[in-house]
Amino acid sequence: MFVHQQRSSNVIHQGIIPYNHKIAPFLIRNALFQQIPKTTQHIYVIGIGSNSINGDSLGPFVGTLLQHKFPSHLTVLGNLQFPLDASNLVSEYTKICFPQNSFVIAIDSVLGSKNMMQSIVVKEGPILPGEGLGKKLPSIGDCSIMGVVLEKDCQDHSTLFHTNLHLIYTMTTNIAKGVSLAVRQFFQYPSNYPIFL
Repeated sequence: MFVHQQRSSNVIHQGIIPYNHKIAPFLIRNALFQQIPKTTQHIYVIGIGSNSINGDSLGPFVGTLLQHKFPSHLTVLGNLQFPLDASNLVSEYTKICFPQNSFVIAIDSVLGSKNMMQSIVVKEGPILPGEGLGKKLPSIGDCSIMGVVLEKDCQDHSTLFHTNLHLIYTMTTNIAKGVSLAVRQFFQYPSNYPIFL
């Protein structure tokens, strides 16, 4: 859980996408495709979060949807069965040795300003997981996909337990589709290659 500081409105061309926008997966694909270096040979998705807190389940939920896709070009770490959360993220992440020419996409739920609520944000650079809850964890990713699920000024973080599952599900499926579309296009899979199993 991270705090996203940007205060602009839901402007799609700035990488801020309403979670239920009808072409959200294609907007996510486009934002990712612009960031993946041409020399990339393998993409890693790091799904950060918990499998027991609704509002913090976005990362592992996306990981579950992507874990068996594109096995030659995509590796997923963190899913609903084996989440990467505050209890194990440091120990598990430090074990990973990313090969040269790999690209890492970090995915997490975040806290944001009121006008960013219920948006998906794609940005260049790493994420600082746990920052929104005062935890100090290592920065992760060459780029980040964040689902803004709660207002950053909210004092009652217990509301994370009661976050609307429809919001999480819709964010999750749109992000997973967007990542899958980006991988399919980047590695030149056939256009009819399914983005979900």
